[in-house]
This record gives sequence, C-alpha cells and structure tokens, in this order.
Amino acid sequence: MQGSFLCRFTGSNIGLKVLMALTGIVLSLFVLAHVSGNLLMFAGEAKMNGYAHMLKASAMVLWGARSVLLASVLLHVYSAIKLYKRRGDARPVGYGLKQPHGSTYAARTMIWSGPILALFIVYHLLHFTVGAAHPKFDEHNAYQNVVVGFSSIPVVAAYLIAMACLCLHLSHGVWSLMQTIGINRPNWECALRKVAIGYAVIICAGFVSIPLGVLFHIVK
Repeated sequence: MQGSFLCRFTGSNIGLKVLMALTGIVLSLFVLAHVSGNLLMFAGEAKMNGYAHMLKASAMVLWGARSVLLASVLLHVYSAIKLYKRRGDARPVGYGLKQPHGSTYAARTMIWSGPILALFIVYHLLHFTVGAAHPKFDEHNAYQNVVVGFSSIPVVAAYLIAMACLCLHLSHGVWSLMQTIGINRPNWECALRKVAIGYAVIICAGFVSIPLGVLFHIVK
C-alpha cells in the first residue's frame, strides 16, 4: 500500500511539485556550500588546495554526496519536464497573444535557464572535475586548475552567462519552493521574494567573483 501511495503521490501534480521543491532545496544548499569553498581561491593556493584535498580524503563520503546530487538533479529535471508537458497537454492550443500578469522575468525564462544550466553542469564537470575540457589539468592542484581555466576570455564569458541563468533560476526556484512547502503567507510575500532574489544574487556574485578575479589578475 505504501509503495502504491508513493507512486500515486509522485505521479500527481502536487507530488511532482513537492519532489521538485525537495530536490531544489538540496541543490540550493549545494551551490551555497560550493561557492563558499570556491571563495577560498582568494585565501591563496595552500588554502584552496587544502580544501580540495579534504573533499577527496574520503572516497565514500565524496561519492555518496555525488550520488545524492546526481539523483537530485535527475529527479528535479524529471519533475520539471513532466509538469511542463502536463501544462502543455492541458492547453494544446496556445494563446493568440499572451500578456504576462504577475509573473516575473525569472519565472518566464525557467524553461530556458534550466536546460542551459544542465549543459553548463556537463561542461563544468569536464572542465574542472574530469579535466577533459581543461588545457593543463592537474588533479593535485585545484588552485592552478582554476587560474589556468579562467585565463581564457571565452571561457569566462561562458561562465558569466551560465551564472546569469543560475541567478534567474535560483531567484524563482527558491521563491517557488517556499510556496510549495508552505512557508509563504500573504503578508510575507514581498519579504520572501526579496529573500529569494537576495540569495540568488549573493550566490552568483560569489561564483562570478572567481573568474573575474583571475581575469583581472586579483587571483594569480
């Protein structure tokens, strides 16, 4: 019975939204932890490499975290695709002229920012984790990998575009998940929107500061 209930729940629109919110929480916390660690680039080579070696010290913990993240990404994408398809099926004939009422630019571009971020994640892994897209990858020197990797203007430009998409995606995603899990109240709406936007801006400003720091020789 329990398995049957879970299947029915996760197959419903509400269940898919809850699944998207829960995986969104995991991914939002991950980017916070990720940017916090990456900002050690400004503390110097020893600090950054020490952090990188610490992450790799326990293979079980590292691959456990990676498995949770991979599952969260796949479930998040699955939920988004299912909900988008159902919304399209409910209105097979589109609006003749669609005027946005109350929706933000971030909300209207989720369908584009999501796939762009998915492609960026693949490139980011090939660039800094696997090293296949890196010109001089050294698995023992994360600091130099970042410095060399961001010495290319086209690479920095690609990262900046991806971070702009992340900012839009996070700002709407955090706001939406707060609604889904029941945090929102009518008199809290304005404040919660500011919290979501502020969180997205802080995260993305942290990420952007690193390639720009390398490009302008603040980090070298």
